Parts: sequence; structure tokens; C-alpha cells
Amino acid sequence: MGEVSDKKVAVLGLAFKPETDDMREAPSVDIIRGLIELGAQVYAYDPVAMGEAAKILPQIEFAEDEYAAVKGANALIFLTEWNQFRRLDMDRLKQLMREPNIIDLRNLYEPETMRSAGFKYLAMGRS
Repeated sequence: MGEVSDKKVAVLGLAFKPETDDMREAPSVDIIRGLIELGAQVYAYDPVAMGEAAKILPQIEFAEDEYAAVKGANALIFLTEWNQFRRLDMDRLKQLMREPNIIDLRNLYEPETMRSAGFKYLAMGRS
């Protein structure tokens, strides 16, 4: 993806773990703050934690669902392993994104499957 300055980065998952709104020690906070410092525009969706996240990260935009978050995005980052993120419509996702870049920090998908679907895909600790 290169430089993130002035690019839209979608983030799916904000909470420390799924099924909670717990933002204490959530890796998403540092990652998002780093993206903002680099000039990225961050759009996020979490099924439960957006209210708590808004208190900590008021400078990001919150989306109504996963697909609204990725619309026009240059990259998508998975930060919490919510089950609903494991069942996304990848064709729809790819059509909505400006660039098909995915960084999967929770290993929700198989790298080869995602690359075969046309994504530039980076998974944590996997090739």
C-alpha cells in the first residue's frame, strides 16, 4: 500500500476481544493512533465497542457496518476476531474497496484463498 497519508484505512474490530466492549489494553488503540499520526483517515466498525472506542478515539469515523467501513478504503485491517468478520462477502468487499489490501492481524482467513480472490493479503505470522 505504501504511504498511508491521506488514504482511507478501514478497521474491523476495536475491542480487546470479541463479545465485549472492553477497550482496556486493546491493540486497536495504539494501531489507530499510529495510523492517524501518519496521516491516514480511519473508519472503524465494531459490533459492540464503538461507544467505548469513541471516548478514546474521537478522531476516527465510525461506520454502521463492516461494508460501510470499507467503502472506498485503500486498506482493511482486522483487529478483533468477531465471528461475523469470518463470514464476509469477499466479492462485495473487493468491489467496495478502492484498493484490495487486507492486513489480517487475527488470521481470520487463509492467505492463499484471499490472494486467489484478488486481494493483496498479509496475515500475522503466516505467509
